[in-house]
Amino acid sequence: MVATLDSDMVQYDHKQNPIEAPLEEKETTVVCAAPRLLNCDGREYPTEEEIHTLRRVAGNVHWTAYTVAFVELCERFSYYGTTAVFTNFIQQPLPDHSSAGAGFSGQSGALGQGQRASTGLQLFSQFWCYLMPIFGAWLADEFWGRLKTIQVSIAFAMVGHIILIISALPPVIAHPDRALGCFAVGLVIFGVGVGGFKSNIAPLIAEQHKETKMYIKIDPKTGERVIVDRIQTITRIFLYFYLVINVGALIGAIVMVYAEKYVGFWLSFLIPTALFALCPMVLFFCRHKYQVTPPTGSVAAKAFKLWSFALKPCWSWNPITFVKNCRRPGFWEDVKPSRVEKKPAWMTFDDLWVDEVRRAVKACAVFLWYPIYWLAYGQVTGNLISQAATMQLHGVPNDIINNLDPLALIIFIPVMDQFVYPGIHRMGYNFTPLKKIYVGYMLASASMIAAAVTQYYIYKMSPCGNQASSCDEPAPINVWVQTLPYVLIAFSEIFTSITGYEYAYTKAPRNMKSLVQSIYLFMNAISSAIQQGLTGLSTDPLLIWNYGFVAVLAFVAGNLFWITHSDLDEQEDELNELEASDYLGRDTQRDPERTA
Repeated sequence: MVATLDSDMVQYDHKQNPIEAPLEEKETTVVCAAPRLLNCDGREYPTEEEIHTLRRVAGNVHWTAYTVAFVELCERFSYYGTTAVFTNFIQQPLPDHSSAGAGFSGQSGALGQGQRASTGLQLFSQFWCYLMPIFGAWLADEFWGRLKTIQVSIAFAMVGHIILIISALPPVIAHPDRALGCFAVGLVIFGVGVGGFKSNIAPLIAEQHKETKMYIKIDPKTGERVIVDRIQTITRIFLYFYLVINVGALIGAIVMVYAEKYVGFWLSFLIPTALFALCPMVLFFCRHKYQVTPPTGSVAAKAFKLWSFALKPCWSWNPITFVKNCRRPGFWEDVKPSRVEKKPAWMTFDDLWVDEVRRAVKACAVFLWYPIYWLAYGQVTGNLISQAATMQLHGVPNDIINNLDPLALIIFIPVMDQFVYPGIHRMGYNFTPLKKIYVGYMLASASMIAAAVTQYYIYKMSPCGNQASSCDEPAPINVWVQTLPYVLIAFSEIFTSITGYEYAYTKAPRNMKSLVQSIYLFMNAISSAIQQGLTGLSTDPLLIWNYGFVAVLAFVAGNLFWITHSDLDEQEDELNELEASDYLGRDTQRDPERTA
């Protein structure tokens, strides 16, 4: 067992420091009052009244989290740097003056498959990259652990990178059909690595923060008594985790676009591969320093069996009755081991783990609304790039404009962390994760409205009318009008995407964090599948309908999301403060937290 310790304090081994029984809960705040904390660390824990009255702040972040962030930066540099040139590589034909696809003052291209093929292949890539996290999470939680799974995933991604480089070599792209086949194989292997990496890197960085309880400290600047809140610390970790994602995305995408424009696509695929090679080195040298959760066996299967066991008395041919039965108060209480007279052989966990699974299932229900949000975000990496090519670029590559999104995130994430969120807390408003997600939906809808209006004026002012995408002359509109949809979608990511990472981590049981994270990421795959069905709208003269339809979907889905989950929003603090279960999977005793 482990007491809650500062990051600079050593962990205690329960075998070296045996304690017969936990301390009893006391009224005083200078001892470890939580019933499962065994060692008194001298901290003052907040009373129930103080929890509701004192201001909450984020705690310190352990140095190992920064090394994980650097690994994520390199991986995102490689991912976004590579995918940034996919649209031109697939859609545009090989220029007459270049064997490597470099456009110089003209349009870069290679395979010449058209916009519909480009959109379709990129949607497949997104679907595949967000389907694979489920497999990676299963391996990590049950067999290999997060660190080993990440390392194996990096190996797969590296092989995929190399195949993509081969597909872009001048002798290969001289034969577009062969190059396309090689490119597709590279995408599949690349996606396996990306997926296994994505579902585990976010939980790995978050679990470097070892605190489990809120405690009180004195603000050295103001003398104010404040609560150091674990949840706010996790929020800060994921804010800056997302910031480094976008630093990598911004630098990678800009550099690769110019490499494509002035040298060729092979260089745009080679540079990301070289930087990606730093990832396994950092993980290897820090492997003994990371705080990791060991693999725990078939907990996912037991969670599914538990859920199925709870559903048995709820079944009805009437769907309304079935839903009512599932929402009854005793749905989870009745399947706690202490309430089941004849327990199945697989029911080796305790009551607290049932509460944790209940919380995780509720989080997954929240994620079911995310495909519509990602439908709006997906326009950034496809149709908006093609839209830029129909306007006046003034020497700027059309696929450089979408970097306004990561640039806006890099600027505004620190602003949100240092000023906006603290300001909201000082006003006494509880800006919960579900409220943030709702705001993100509304901003995504506004972004698509802006894109639809821009497309309307492109059709109105283009020399070719509503066939602007195939027109030799651009519409007389400055491409920087796309700033508005890109900045709006960036703000929506701060509220919706980052919060999704946080929600998946904080609501999952300790032994299912990669799995719940993968379910959150899988919503991207569902969104890509939906978008695949809408590719018919991704062409002239239907692009206004495309953006308008997505805007309406995001607005309606956001409001239905809030109506459906407003009751859950009121339970936020209660869910965050659930007592952790002793059950870890392979045995029923709590293991001491350990390093790799």
